[in-house]
Amino acid sequence: MGVMPGPYWKQVAASGLAVPQDRPLDDLTAELTRMLGDTDPETRDGTAYPTLATWVERGVYDDLLAGLGDGMAAGLGVGLGERDTDSVFRRSFSALVLDCCIARDNARPLVPGSKVLEWGDRLATWLLRERDLRGFVPGKGWAHAVAHGADALGTLAQSPHVATNELTVVLDVIADRVLLPVDRVFTNGEPDRLAAATMSVLRRNIVSLRVIEPWIARLVATASARASYDDRDPHLKSGNAEAFLRALHLQLALGPKPPEVRPDLLLVLVDALRVTNPQYLQAARHS
Repeated sequence: MGVMPGPYWKQVAASGLAVPQDRPLDDLTAELTRMLGDTDPETRDGTAYPTLATWVERGVYDDLLAGLGDGMAAGLGVGLGERDTDSVFRRSFSALVLDCCIARDNARPLVPGSKVLEWGDRLATWLLRERDLRGFVPGKGWAHAVAHGADALGTLAQSPHVATNELTVVLDVIADRVLLPVDRVFTNGEPDRLAAATMSVLRRNIVSLRVIEPWIARLVATASARASYDDRDPHLKSGNAEAFLRALHLQLALGPKPPEVRPDLLLVLVDALRVTNPQYLQAARHS
């Protein structure tokens, strides 16, 4: 089980997260990285993650960003393939810190483009192989791997090192994650977070509707799969795709900074929603 953050880290928090001078940064980083996998939410989510995120944002790791990001990319593989075990916390929170590393490089160039693309590959590979899809775990707090992976992809999509081809890959990873077989439908806002990542891609204004239309059609095909019956939950096949299409429509229709494709894509999405929600959207037929 987890250990509560000790007085040392409480003191660091009380100091406004100033970097302690009494221990080498390497040691502090190694300890925080271990804490990212802790089952106690106060240690993991309340201490380790905000401390690392704040230090990255403040430039503490600017000369060490490649190493820190590589450490987080390695954390994505710890226990990968396990389900309903505690290893998910390390993977999921490594993704969040890697997100911070990419965001820092987006703000000011610090690592080679090849390194950012390598991190993107590691994120994509992990997200599609992640089998522990729990959102909130009672007593242990957020696992939320899919949401954290989506957040990181959204930040990656804003990288100057990522061009049309890579953005197309990000879209495919998002669709793959939405369409992968699951044993429970997402319940903690994951479709919204995946839609937000999609919006980050669209706001780059370099992926054309020619690419986006067949991508939507692929999602529609699964969201329309009404006939499929699963004795665990009849919504298992179509539910995540349905929720994702609704979330994307909502964000495209009402969200800030509309991408250039917005008018055309809204028409495509409205058609998609008509096809996937016929029971609510067709006029009643009077016999």
